[in-house]
Amino acid sequence: MTMPDAPRRGPFEPEGLTFRPVSLNLVKVRYISWAIPLAILLVIAVVLLVLGQTVAGSIVLGFTVALGAWLGWLIPRQVKAIGYAEAQEDLIIRKGILFKSMTVVPYGRMQFVDVHQGPLDRAFGVSEVKLHTAAATTDASLSGLPGDEAARLRDRLTERGEARLAGL
Repeated sequence: MTMPDAPRRGPFEPEGLTFRPVSLNLVKVRYISWAIPLAILLVIAVVLLVLGQTVAGSIVLGFTVALGAWLGWLIPRQVKAIGYAEAQEDLIIRKGILFKSMTVVPYGRMQFVDVHQGPLDRAFGVSEVKLHTAAATTDASLSGLPGDEAARLRDRLTERGEARLAGL
């Protein structure tokens, strides 16, 4: 008698871990961040059209509209794909829709934890937590955390990192 196959989990869904999402306010921050370059492209398109450069102006305008539509569709999906989980020995961060990535940072390898918040982030109540390790290739960042969660995570990671180093 054969057992039915258990549901298959991919490499981005480790068993026993629940990933927490980041704040959806990150969508607004990213929209506004992209609005500035899109507005500049729009002004360039209008200037070209006013100067009689209809072909160049139309190309720039079409590109701007297409890029804006693409970003309008893509950004919310990117933000929803960001998640993190606190495992027993590691912090795990996953990102990406088409090109997925998962970063595993052992608590004992963390040297320090930064919390960063720019003006736009502050306006929408989100922060970025940056993890620094001995090896630059294992540094990781997590954008879009609510301010209180960023502070909690910073304190928790620092505590866990110090506990792992004390055991050496």
